[in-house]
Amino acid sequence: MNFDKTAIEQIFGIPVINCENFRRAVTHSSYTKENEMHFIECYERLEFLGDAVLKLTISDCLFNKYPEYTEGELSKIRSIIVSDAVLAEIAKKNGLSELIIMSRHEEKQGCRKLESVCACAFEAVLGAYYLDGKFNELLEYIKSEFACYIDEINQNASKYNAKAVLQEYTQGLTKETPVYRVVAEIGPAHKKEFEVEVSYQENVIARARGKSKKEAEQKCAYEACKILGVIK
Repeated sequence: MNFDKTAIEQIFGIPVINCENFRRAVTHSSYTKENEMHFIECYERLEFLGDAVLKLTISDCLFNKYPEYTEGELSKIRSIIVSDAVLAEIAKKNGLSELIIMSRHEEKQGCRKLESVCACAFEAVLGAYYLDGKFNELLEYIKSEFACYIDEINQNASKYNAKAVLQEYTQGLTKETPVYRVVAEIGPAHKKEFEVEVSYQENVIARARGKSKKEAEQKCAYEACKILGVIK
């Protein structure tokens, strides 16, 4: 698969200067290993940089949007917004996931759709734009792209942070924490779903499915919170 500079410019609405950095930003480590390339040719270093850029820009957005919120409240919202689930959803929606360059084996295994892979590529592109000197443009892009997520997460924080809510509730009762267990894995490797149950004091409270263990646990905790009356 060839690197497509124009496609990235269309997705982010920001001109690309250093094409090599952007090529690295969408190159998975499996491709560099398959072709015996140096590790710096994959997205991992740029992802490290982009992660910091994203947290700073999201922090800026939240700090100005919610002047009455405490540091703890802002941190909770930010942690959800910069999660792999949200970043992967954006990367799949805007077509960035289709630009990721990976090995033939990883492609066959369906790795292009993995939340972690999509999220890493998204952050790596932000890192590449930062090196291009496009921080102000990134800030405007993130304000626009993440606006609906920020509003939705702010209004439904307990849904996205249900595991923390459930744990706080159970520890308030007996200082014991909920226990999560994968009870089933459904579907082929590239399109697998996980079914998880949550129990408290050895009593199963709820079950739920998700595309990842983390997603299933979060949904499971949310259902348990509703059953226990912690969340309406």
